[in-house]
Amino acid sequence: MPCRDFARASRITRRHLLEAGSLGLMGLGLSDLLASDAAPVGKPKAKSVIVLFMWGGPSHIDTWDPKPDAPAEVRGEFKPIPTAVPGLRISEHFPRLAGLAHKYAVVRSMSHSDPAHLSPVHHLFTGRVARVPNSDDAPATRNDSPHLGAVLARLHPSPGGVPTAVTLPWQVSHPSAPGGTAPGQHAGWLGVGFDPFVAPGDPNAPGYKVAGLGGGVTADRQTLLRRLDTRTPDADFGAVREKALAMLTAATVEAAFDPTKEPDKLRDRYGRHPHGQACLLARRLVEAGTRLVCVNWHNDGHAFWDTHGNNFPGLKDRLMPPADAGFSALIEDLSDRGLLDETLVVWVGEFGRRPQISPGGGREHWPGCYSAVLCGGGVRGGQVYGASDRLGARPVGAPVSPADLTATVYHALGLDPGTTLPDRQDRPLPLADGKPLAGLFG
Repeated sequence: MPCRDFARASRITRRHLLEAGSLGLMGLGLSDLLASDAAPVGKPKAKSVIVLFMWGGPSHIDTWDPKPDAPAEVRGEFKPIPTAVPGLRISEHFPRLAGLAHKYAVVRSMSHSDPAHLSPVHHLFTGRVARVPNSDDAPATRNDSPHLGAVLARLHPSPGGVPTAVTLPWQVSHPSAPGGTAPGQHAGWLGVGFDPFVAPGDPNAPGYKVAGLGGGVTADRQTLLRRLDTRTPDADFGAVREKALAMLTAATVEAAFDPTKEPDKLRDRYGRHPHGQACLLARRLVEAGTRLVCVNWHNDGHAFWDTHGNNFPGLKDRLMPPADAGFSALIEDLSDRGLLDETLVVWVGEFGRRPQISPGGGREHWPGCYSAVLCGGGVRGGQVYGASDRLGARPVGAPVSPADLTATVYHALGLDPGTTLPDRQDRPLPLADGKPLAGLFG
């Protein structure tokens, strides 16, 4: 289903804001106030990061931030269920994740002002507002800020030919967006040599294989690399080229992209669908030494999490079961292997959905308030960071921006988000414009 005009779909009226404001702190439970920056700060432990990006914008009210006491036109059809953390409730369609709530933190005060699909992706993955904000028209360019995986490739590369940053199973784009592929998914002004490695395809499909990996160095590959070298003016590209060549021929890299090396029982646990198997590959990649894996919600042919219509059947039958299986299995698998403490997992979309249900049974774009979830990498589980008002329309207290979330990822990896890199005009720019949520750690 094509996305409707984002400006119309996400219109926030004065009446809605006044209604939300008049509710104040009413209806907030103890769990909504469990965490803040005043909480004890622990030492970050992450060596790697996995971002589960729910492309399209999940409804926070129907997933992580249910509003059972709100009017029927807001609370919707789903019921909240208790979790492993007393006082914390999430949607009934996340049953496996409910049992793991002691291992993750829910951020319920995410907020920004951009109701488009494309430009918020740049904000999230670069920690900086897009060159053209509020836009589904502006495509990616080499003047964009660098993706956080590209920054890691520049400052903290993986050893031994393993790709530092991997995006799978595709770079997100929207069929109804004139700009097509969202900006902020490559190295931007850092140069093509630091682009995350994109591994396209359905990892659940029989015979899945990432093209170009393994099998020796062919003349075609060498020619391709030489052409890429001559087209790229970056001073550091020669060294990056050698790393790329090593990656193409490394048996460990080829093996990391092979889900069939896992037992059938474990693959079943993740779910025999594109998202579940992509989550499994993410675990295999960080185990092999990759610093950052971005698992984008796959091109499902149904407008992803962009539920302008049939919100509740779509979430119940198509979206939430795979998300529940993939995320929960990833948490359990990382924990079982002793990797969770050193792997930060982030679950997030580009925005939330409008509290009031539309006549077609959907929810429209709503960047004013939504949720994110963080797990592992030193994050203290069993907490809720921030809160939304009774309608889920806006944060209560200080909002958390996408740049704050990006800065938190850098913080988890031991990198100061205020560290600067020179852009093409030799201007020193910080890694991210946000502030880390330091109170999550400990």
